[in-house]
Amino acid sequence: MDFSYTEEQKMLQDSVQKFVQKSYGFDTRNKIIASDSGYSEENWQLFADLGWLTVPFNEADGGFGGSVVDLTVMMEEFGKAILVEPFTPTAVLCGGLIGELADTAQKAELIPQIMEGKLQLACAYAETNSRYNLANVKTTATVEGDSVTITGTKINVLNGDNAQILLVVARESGADTDREGISIYLVDANAKGVAIQSYANVDGKRAAKITFDKVVVATTARLGNAGGALPALEMVIDRATVGVSAEAVGALEALLQKTVEYSKVRKQFGSAIGTFQALQHRMADMFIECQLARSIVVMAAMKLDSDENDIEKMKAVSAAKSRVGKAIRNVGQDAIQIHGGIGMTEELDVGHLFKRVTALDVMFGNTDYHTARFASL
Repeated sequence: MDFSYTEEQKMLQDSVQKFVQKSYGFDTRNKIIASDSGYSEENWQLFADLGWLTVPFNEADGGFGGSVVDLTVMMEEFGKAILVEPFTPTAVLCGGLIGELADTAQKAELIPQIMEGKLQLACAYAETNSRYNLANVKTTATVEGDSVTITGTKINVLNGDNAQILLVVARESGADTDREGISIYLVDANAKGVAIQSYANVDGKRAAKITFDKVVVATTARLGNAGGALPALEMVIDRATVGVSAEAVGALEALLQKTVEYSKVRKQFGSAIGTFQALQHRMADMFIECQLARSIVVMAAMKLDSDENDIEKMKAVSAAKSRVGKAIRNVGQDAIQIHGGIGMTEELDVGHLFKRVTALDVMFGNTDYHTARFASL
């Protein structure tokens, strides 16, 4: 299997690397996190100008191509920089759902605004006690004529406080965990009955708890057919899972690089700690973990881009997320331990990288969940 990048993918990778080197240093990132929005609107517009926001969309919708491999090329570089801009919630999650479910008019209205950097979105799908079961939806959507009333509460809505439009997963019919009866609606974040409680996650990225108290929207705000949104939601979440896995790989490679560099300058007993054989072995193990994680993520991305059946694609995604989760634990903990106490300080980027990969480990399903899902397929 050929894991080498195409010329276009190399150019995409180079574009992100140059941006990070020039404009996204660690101190700059910390200032962005401390801002009211938690991301840089200037950077977001630059992402649009560079064409990065077109990557998740296929050519028919005016995008770069919609390849998952292309997406992982970018996400890996984002991970190295601990980038905080809401690329995953807006472009990957919501953009993916719009691309899969929206009708021609909805696509024509929304996709150009996303690609031009003019529209922030958030996908409200997770609920208390739903765990990683996307079919566990208690938020209700009651249809009466040409209007729909949405009632319920969503948690951990990534980019929820910045979004202008929310994609709300709600149940039109069936029991709480039925696969049928789930729809997705476009809801104005400022609509009457929408209450947004914003907070920062452990990695500094923003999320929100959003309550919908009898929020009324038109039936034309529904994406796709009534009650048939779950398969598209599962597919888009799988794409996003591979994307954040690639982001984790980038962060782990940054942790490895910084740990090796630190071991060359930190001295103990008159010698650099990098000369100690026990630490050399641990860093060699970190390197192996990074390579295994990267290889399986690339393979999963290629599977999603292939003509394989849905079961094989799901198995590839879960295998990758499970393997990456193990790498996060091993590489992350070793990086902190080799750095010692300084590794957990706010002043050093290593601690921030560790927090980010810890958050990525549980996003869209942790190691235990994906190991169990792989075994069940």
